[in-house]
Amino acid sequence: MLKRIKSMFAQKPDGNDNNANDENRLKLAASALLVEAAVMDGDFDDDERATIEKLLQERFELSSAEARDLISEAEQAVEGSVELYGFARTIKDTLEHDQRIEIIEMLWQVVLADGEVHHYESNLIRRLAGLIYISDRESGAAKKRVLEGLGNNTSS
Repeated sequence: MLKRIKSMFAQKPDGNDNNANDENRLKLAASALLVEAAVMDGDFDDDERATIEKLLQERFELSSAEARDLISEAEQAVEGSVELYGFARTIKDTLEHDQRIEIIEMLWQVVLADGEVHHYESNLIRRLAGLIYISDRESGAAKKRVLEGLGNNTSS
């Protein structure tokens, strides 16, 4: 499994499946960042898992089973990795600016799923926003939109 994950981030092969490979790399990268946000506070609870599953289904048009499989792959990728740069670079290189802001919104949805924002979680999003070239202001606006969508006044 880890070999397959690593091969997704290896150089692109010369072939016609580059678009499919790029899409798979993007899905895994986004999933890994969402899982990392969920585990950052030391507790990957059911609300966070359900939020990630829903976000992946909506963003990538996946079935529930496909989203759960992707989450499992992402968990293994996060456990086997000590850095997030590769995942963030895939997001930065693959998505347009507005789409990268959507990823930040997705991250805020995961962080806010349990009703509280741990300082490790907000620090992670700040670092990831910088890596994918999203300003603090844009990230703050994304957080505000998520809070408004949740009807929540959680702050941090």
